[in-house]
Parts: sequence; C-alpha cells; structure tokens
Amino acid sequence: MERSNKHKVNSKDRIIHVDNINTPDLSIYHEYSENQLYHLYEPELGIFIAESPKVIGRALDAGYEPISLLIEESQMNKEAAGLVERALRDYEVPIYVAAEEILLQITGYNLTRGVLCAIRRKELLSVADVVQGARRIAVLENVTNPTNIGAIVRSAVALGMDAVLFNKGCSDPLYRRAARVSMGTIFQAPYTFLPEKREMECLRELGFKSVAMALRNDTKDIDDMELRCQDKLAIFLGAEGEGLLPETIAACDYCVKIPMYHGADSLNVAAASAVAFWELSKTIGE
Repeated sequence: MERSNKHKVNSKDRIIHVDNINTPDLSIYHEYSENQLYHLYEPELGIFIAESPKVIGRALDAGYEPISLLIEESQMNKEAAGLVERALRDYEVPIYVAAEEILLQITGYNLTRGVLCAIRRKELLSVADVVQGARRIAVLENVTNPTNIGAIVRSAVALGMDAVLFNKGCSDPLYRRAARVSMGTIFQAPYTFLPEKREMECLRELGFKSVAMALRNDTKDIDDMELRCQDKLAIFLGAEGEGLLPETIAACDYCVKIPMYHGADSLNVAAASAVAFWELSKTIGE
C-alpha cells in the first residue's frame, strides 16, 4: 500500500524549532550519504533531499511526497513562506526550523535559499512509457558529475527534448546538487534509466535513430537536413573529457560534431548539450 502524508491540515503545531544538529528527527538530513538514502527503505523505494523552494515546489507539483522540511529561521517569512503555507495546507509533515549555523553544520555550506526537504522517491517508469510520443530524446552515458547532469537536464527541458534517458553509469539525477542545478526541471522531464547492455537495442525497437555527439572527422554537420528528416532521434552524450565509448559511437546511426572557431577544439558537455538540443530538435519546415 502506498503511504501518503497528504491531508488538508492547517495547524501550525507541526512547526518545530530545533537548536541541535543531533536532534534525532534531523538524522535524515546529515547522517546518511545520498546513496544510503537511495537504499534506506529497501525493498521499498528510498528518499532524496531537495534544496530551495523552487526545486522542492516543482517536485511537489510532479506528485512527489514530502517527508519533512528543514528551513532556516530567517527564511520562514521570506522565500520559504509560500512553501511553508503549502506544506501546512496540503501535507501532514513536520516543518523543522533552525538557525543558519545548524543548517551550515548539516550541509557544509550556506544555503542560498535556506530550505531542505526530504522526499520519497517514485517508481521509475519503463523506457517505453517515458518515450511514448517523443520525437527527440537525450541519452546520457557515464555522466557522473551531478553539476553536468543538472545542467544537461535543464537544457534538455528548455530546448526541445521530450525525455531524458540515463545509462547505469550516470549519477542519479535526483541527487541534491543535480536537482538544484537543473532548477527542478528534472521533475518536469520524463526520465528513466536504460536497461544495462541493451541501450541501443532498446531504442531501435522503439523506432529511434541514434546520434552520437563526438569529436571525430567522419561526422555529419549538425544542421544536416537528413537529421531533420528523421521522425525520432536519440541524442547520445558522454562524460566530460572521455566522451562516448567507442562501441557506442560505432553503434549509432549518425555521428555529429559541433563546428568550432578560433582554434577551439571542444566544449564542456553541458554547453555542447545545449547546442545539440537546440539544433537537433528542429524538424523539416523549422
């Protein structure tokens, strides 16, 4: 049975002031690594920590279920005010309020928006469900830097990708830094992880032509009309520095690189993804 904390509750009794990092109810915020939180309730789904009112709000908009909030005292009547009102109205969860130094002990850095939220994960959809109706999708291979994950997801949502797929070697897109850098757009993008060792086969079965973004000489121009003619394109991007695996490039239907000037020979993967998504999202007539 799915557990739910969602109720119509208006009582402010759930606003709890804490002055000690060792308060048991705060353990979820500082005693576990993000990977441990992922597996915390196995065999049930784990949890993740989201940061900032915008990111948390987008998670709630997408149907994610909060467990608790931890808010810097000075933000209660500022940027966090709307989120507090929403939590009191719609969710029967505790709202912990602490001084800035308590949050600093937990995070190791000053929170620019002063809000953390522990949230239950949702069951991931199948690849077929995620790409249903999609024409352009992003596929990330072995991208382990959460900052890059977040930046790529943000560009994908803004620049015409209908879904984002990750291979098993990628960092979790719900890790706090990744979700923060994405500005919460990960909760607006259909996404899932590809089955291991069947990535290309899986996408071909779903009708996608594959495009490897790679620094090679035997490439098509990124604005080649043949690419615009394709009904479904899956755009593959690899890790910073290493790029896509040679076997992935060899298995793709097309290999594309971004033309560069003034002797530059590369872009970081986040910047390259934005260019690729903008250009390859175009179809005939655009």
